[in-house]
Amino acid sequence: MRAVFLDRDGVINQVVLRNGRPHPPRNLAELRINPDAEAGLPELKRLGFLLLVVSNQPDVARGTQTRAAVEEINAYLGARLPIDEFYVCYHDDADACGCRKPAPGMLLEAARKYGVSLRDSFLIGDRWRDIEAGNRVKCKTILVDYGYGESPGAASADFVAPTLDAAVKWIIANA
Repeated sequence: MRAVFLDRDGVINQVVLRNGRPHPPRNLAELRINPDAEAGLPELKRLGFLLLVVSNQPDVARGTQTRAAVEEINAYLGARLPIDEFYVCYHDDADACGCRKPAPGMLLEAARKYGVSLRDSFLIGDRWRDIEAGNRVKCKTILVDYGYGESPGAASADFVAPTLDAAVKWIIANA
């Protein structure tokens, strides 16, 4: 089984810029689905890929977001897009968990549950943490580069795309 692992904020939905930095939407009123997701995800699904969202949501641990709000956003996205399942890490770095990207815990859990061949799968993210998580399990990785200006650390993507649409096209060409 092949999968496309997708980060949520910045890939599935648009981020909310606050003081020039990307943040997740706080609620449904701030949520804007990425039009490329509406167009591209059905195509990936048609090709037989499982579509699995893997999302860090540390604002819950930080007390600036509720778990209920995250789940409401995920339910809304899941009702409108062909996503098979959402995996969410609610921890912050200090928790040192195995699920917060760049740790690969969410990918490994999904792979076990669905029998996913990680080497035949892809991960699409917009930040270095996403790419590093995919690299750790040997997925092919695609960085959707919105120019956040973050240091990529040791993370090196297989492909850098300007949009989710370009990332989907690259997967179709390389699957």
